[in-house]
Amino acid sequence: MTNPIADFKEADVILLTGSNPTENHPVIGLQMRKAVQEGGTKLIVVDPREIEMAGYAEIWLRPKPGTDVVWLNGMMCVIIEEELYDAAYVADRTEGFAALKETVASYPPEFVERICGIPPEDLRKAARLYAGAPRGSIAYCMGITQHAFGTDNVKSIANLAMLCGNVGIKGGGVNPLRGQNNVQGACDMGALPNVFPGYQPVSDQKTIRKFEDVWKTHLSSKPGLAVTDMWSAVLEGKLKGMYVMGENPVVSDPNLHHIRAAIKKLDLLVVQDIFMTETAKLADVVLPAASFAEKEGTVVNTERRIQRVRQGLKPLGDCRPDWQIICSLSEKMGVHMDYKDPEEIMEEISEVTPSYAGIHYERLEKTGLCWPCLNWQHPGTPRLHTAQFTRGKGLFHSIEFIPAKELPNKEYPLILSTGRLLYHYNSGTMTRKVDGLNRLADEVIMEIHPSDAEEKAIADNGVVRIRSRRGEITCRARITKTSPQGIVFIPFHFGETAVNLLTIDTLDPVARIPEFKICAVAVEPVS
Repeated sequence: MTNPIADFKEADVILLTGSNPTENHPVIGLQMRKAVQEGGTKLIVVDPREIEMAGYAEIWLRPKPGTDVVWLNGMMCVIIEEELYDAAYVADRTEGFAALKETVASYPPEFVERICGIPPEDLRKAARLYAGAPRGSIAYCMGITQHAFGTDNVKSIANLAMLCGNVGIKGGGVNPLRGQNNVQGACDMGALPNVFPGYQPVSDQKTIRKFEDVWKTHLSSKPGLAVTDMWSAVLEGKLKGMYVMGENPVVSDPNLHHIRAAIKKLDLLVVQDIFMTETAKLADVVLPAASFAEKEGTVVNTERRIQRVRQGLKPLGDCRPDWQIICSLSEKMGVHMDYKDPEEIMEEISEVTPSYAGIHYERLEKTGLCWPCLNWQHPGTPRLHTAQFTRGKGLFHSIEFIPAKELPNKEYPLILSTGRLLYHYNSGTMTRKVDGLNRLADEVIMEIHPSDAEEKAIADNGVVRIRSRRGEITCRARITKTSPQGIVFIPFHFGETAVNLLTIDTLDPVARIPEFKICAVAVEPVS
């Protein structure tokens, strides 16, 4: 997030798209509702499903899945045509405006309606509301990113925010709501194939020498594989072993037949986790890890805030904190790694990572600090890009619409979209062990629109078979207008009825994220 969570209450308007915060980010969802109900903030919701936040919205736009670039370009077309954009900001802080203007001119509201299904006047109303607000915040999540061209969606969001001068200001910003605890911290610490900690590129020789001096070992300048590319590499014989930490790909990754075939072909699978997950059951070696309550350390939340985690319990049985397991394994593999505690690791992080240079345990006792934090005296950076962008001027990207990889046809007439429920989390490794949560949501239930259910003779609470080009599952159906006609929604938490047997493993060419939000399916009742 470019801005802190507290800034939602400072916004005059919030554009919420591809995110269902009341179920997936309840704390942030509460902040947004308070902003609307108590602070007078206007809310624009853009989502194919009628999520709870649509009930708080001034405007709810309901586009067809996979058409985000179209409605975003359409909003910018209106804003530029009606001269509602921040001309001074665009001139002083950005470049590439002429090319953007030319591109979005081809997306007038009437064209947007043909592709997205959004009425032209609704689009114009939303564009005017966002552009007319002194402080506009955009919040999005995996409904924007989990597409074959999710990177284009994010760039288009950044275009809209810059066009209206909303980056680098209080109450504004481009704010991705992180989907998992400490996913921000994992990326910060180099859990990406092409960077060291602090997003320092592995291709930079000066950076390599710095880390080689600290770690006393030789490092490669060749980027590794994205996790979603590893499975194909296994099947091609290029990857022989895999070490999985805190991940359950046998449930959470797309096209599970592909995943399971790759796992069977591995020479060695090691899984490090706090429970015996579906993936751990297939492993050659399982390393029992300690939970968050059993270890010291830090996490980095969605607003880039580094916070302390303190041990409350002794690890059970043979469980050990992740850092101890990694250090022990490293020693056995010939690379010396003898940190005495997590604080010593954090001191090394501050030494080698410029954006963390001022992060020390002593400073994290109370509220934490947002990176970049450049030295001991630096207060941290709750808002990014206040004076200028990292590259100097913000660059507008001219993005054209590219349809989803797999669209409905006669054989597979419906679109399947996947997501989360309020009561469970990701592959259910933790939440599905809680009796109370299981009483609230103990099985897969598919949402289907009444007209689709009537056409296919599907009864409410009846059992249905869902087929895609990759597999099939059966579950019960709920007839509801939450999902629009032509679209079914299924949560992915349930390993015994894994919806990812159906999903397509098409990847975004840049981010390598799968297209979880769109695949073509057929649905039929099971007697």
